[in-house]
Amino acid sequence: MGFEVSDELLGTFVPVLIYWAYSGIYVLLDSFEKYRLHTRKDEDEKNLVSKRTVVKGVLLQQTIQAIVAIILFTVTGDDGAAASVKPSYIDLARQLVTAMLVLDTWQYFMHRYMHHNKFLYKHIHSQHHRLVVPYAFGALYNHPVEGLLLDTIGGALSFLLSGMSPRASIFFFSFATIKTVDDHCGLWLPGNLFHVLFRNNTAYHDVHHQLYGSKYNFSQPFFVMWDRILGTYMPYSLEKRTGGGFEVRPAKEGKDI
Repeated sequence: MGFEVSDELLGTFVPVLIYWAYSGIYVLLDSFEKYRLHTRKDEDEKNLVSKRTVVKGVLLQQTIQAIVAIILFTVTGDDGAAASVKPSYIDLARQLVTAMLVLDTWQYFMHRYMHHNKFLYKHIHSQHHRLVVPYAFGALYNHPVEGLLLDTIGGALSFLLSGMSPRASIFFFSFATIKTVDDHCGLWLPGNLFHVLFRNNTAYHDVHHQLYGSKYNFSQPFFVMWDRILGTYMPYSLEKRTGGGFEVRPAKEGKDI
């Protein structure tokens, strides 16, 4: 008799494994100076937290997320009858798009509030902004309270309101994890499909991590609709830096490039 891993268990731990595996790829690419949005010197000098501390913080958040996921799957689980009914591709697409919109909406308003509430920013959200120069495995480096409010509860709401199954959640949360890591990777790689398919990308989020853009570009991780609707959208331009790489600058007018 073979060992069978449940969809709930996969939905809990696959995104964690993907986070570190995908981040690892970017760590290997990090030495290519011609693709970096910031120099390695800036990364070392401007960031206010060590990479060791970042790793510990991310592992803590992932532990909390795993516990909440297990509780959520246990509470919403059934006897397996519903799980045996496979949704149509149309239903699956609707569930995934709904989950994306729910997650984006929750994170935009919570993220924006954490910037405008001085107490929450000083004591909670500022921890994430210790990474002035973002890098891939720092994507989930947050205060535990922020991780719970922004990511864990946002993920739970997207799961519940979309009506997706635990199996579908494996793919959704894995995709959301890859997208979040990509947004923080600090690299502008040629042929990156995320940069082609999403206006919310590495450069877009890099603007938010800079002092001039800290009250703009709150949207994450998929779309930019709430920033555009509510006037917190800051366009940017990418310019080649002397010595290699790119520099993200705010654009007065026009489209992002």
